[in-house]
Amino acid sequence: MNKIKAFFRNKWVGFTLASILYLLWFVVWTGNLWFLLGLPIIFDLYISRLFYRYVWHHNAELCRKSKTYKAVYEWVNAIIFATIVASLVHLFFFQMYVIPSSSMENSLLIGDYLYVSKVAYGPQMPNTPVAFPFVHHTMPFSKTKKSFSECIRWPYHRLKGMGSIERNDVVVFNFPAGDTVLLERQEVSYYDMLRDYQRTFGREEGRKRLQQEYTIITRPVDKRENYIKRCVGLPGDTLQIIDTDIYIDGVHQELIEQRQFLYRTATPISDYALEKLNISECTYTDEYGRERAVPSLYFMTDASKAELDRLDKQARESGHGEVIDARKQVATTPTDVFPQDYRYAWNQDNYGPIWIPQKGATITLTTDNLPLYRRIIETYEGNRLEVSDDGQILINGVATDSYTFRMNYYWMMGDNRHNSADSRFWGFVPEDHVVGKASFIWLSLDRNKSFPGNIRWSRMFTKVK
Repeated sequence: MNKIKAFFRNKWVGFTLASILYLLWFVVWTGNLWFLLGLPIIFDLYISRLFYRYVWHHNAELCRKSKTYKAVYEWVNAIIFATIVASLVHLFFFQMYVIPSSSMENSLLIGDYLYVSKVAYGPQMPNTPVAFPFVHHTMPFSKTKKSFSECIRWPYHRLKGMGSIERNDVVVFNFPAGDTVLLERQEVSYYDMLRDYQRTFGREEGRKRLQQEYTIITRPVDKRENYIKRCVGLPGDTLQIIDTDIYIDGVHQELIEQRQFLYRTATPISDYALEKLNISECTYTDEYGRERAVPSLYFMTDASKAELDRLDKQARESGHGEVIDARKQVATTPTDVFPQDYRYAWNQDNYGPIWIPQKGATITLTTDNLPLYRRIIETYEGNRLEVSDDGQILINGVATDSYTFRMNYYWMMGDNRHNSADSRFWGFVPEDHVVGKASFIWLSLDRNKSFPGNIRWSRMFTKVK
């Protein structure tokens, strides 16, 4: 036993083991050769001890002479160490995410705290590595001061993960349309506002007025808002929605148990029935910022609808109680959905067919299908695209009738189908926007209740399905 202890205390053994671990993690896994510059630091730490001899021994002397200095040093050292470890865990392994909206109800509820695995699909190296720790894109106690610097910009690079995105995975990703932001109104989409202004004032005047009224900024991929949705379409799929049901390559897809839709009833549903049947009211925010219910409009799952129908049938047969007669609200006329082009007369409930791009696949480009893939070609894959007056398509100045995609793309939708801003409205999710897989709920708090009644004990440590 003493020989084993002596073996591991040997400085050359320590250096060798630390170097192997460092090389496997920071060089091989990340694929970044710049991290080789860390090996001389490890060598000095274990072998040469030059830094300690000429610099750090002064710190050791001060710690021996002053108890105050020693206490401050230990606190600072602990904070720095904890910050580094937490940052590495956040970057390479997992992060926590809290559900902010109802777009995934009833699968995920507002107030659910999730464990999001980054190793599931492989952690992505940051685009902006110089950033304030533990915040996303804005400094604490500020709504406008950015928390990162773009002095260093790294290209997209994803490390090896446990697997790839599968159909119906619940995925956290950076909001694709969040590349441009209205600083004074970050809760709304810049592109939605731009379209509204252009419809009101004209194409050029609308853009000009929006620029005059708001401060417009851009954000790199890793600093865009985090969204969470279910992946219903994979690269290479042809997706179509018919009367709210999803078809992939013409095959009807299995129903998500907790998905829900908007229903209109003939009479209001009682508060008791709402809670018992797990039905949510459709609400809106009034001019004073208060949340109000829309009369006779409710979100409910298939199971809730079936139970409501059973109770409704009993009421009809007995002649007691009011008939509810809940009917699903299915859109039948074209609405403002992706790609927001008059040639695509789609809506959120009847959509497509649309082909989801796959890395390495080549398509024939026409002026008709260009609206579907223009943002991919220009924004996500960084090309200069133009259409000449005679309808000829030019990419980076070269006339072409085809395009080969450089990344995989995904189609994401919320389970609360009639209350979700998702791919139906802003299009494809590029692979370089994917953050990780929602694995399980580790805490769930009901915002409408006070402690300890606000803790949803039954949801804690349950797997996200």
